Amino acid sequence: QVQLVESGGGLVQPGGSLRLSCAAPESIFRTYAMRWYRQAPGKLRELVAAIASGGSTYYADSAKGRFTISRDNARNTVFLQMNNLKPEDTAVYYCNGGTGLPGFYWGQGTQVTVSS
Repeated sequence: QVQLVESGGGLVQPGGSLRLSCAAPESIFRTYAMRWYRQAPGKLRELVAAIASGGSTYYADSAKGRFTISRDNARNTVFLQMNNLKPEDTAVYYCNGGTGLPGFYWGQGTQVTVSS
């Protein structure tokens, strides 16, 4: 079974930073765009950021100017650097890969909590 493995979530104060990581099988990472979704309690899962295999990026309006998605092709890993975090960023963050929106492949999710 294909697995995307996330790490890096945690509890952070408003204004703080976190970096999420997602390790993917090479066959997935080299072929498809990689994305970060999030789901807050009682809300639908939403796309936060995406990066194509060629490196072009997309950000949701809520992430622009604060979050940066990047990929390390040597380690088959995608990152989400999150700065100036706000309480409304609190959610479970999921790594996603594959064609379509969303793609077929998911990670298990990592909790991000922004609270003082």
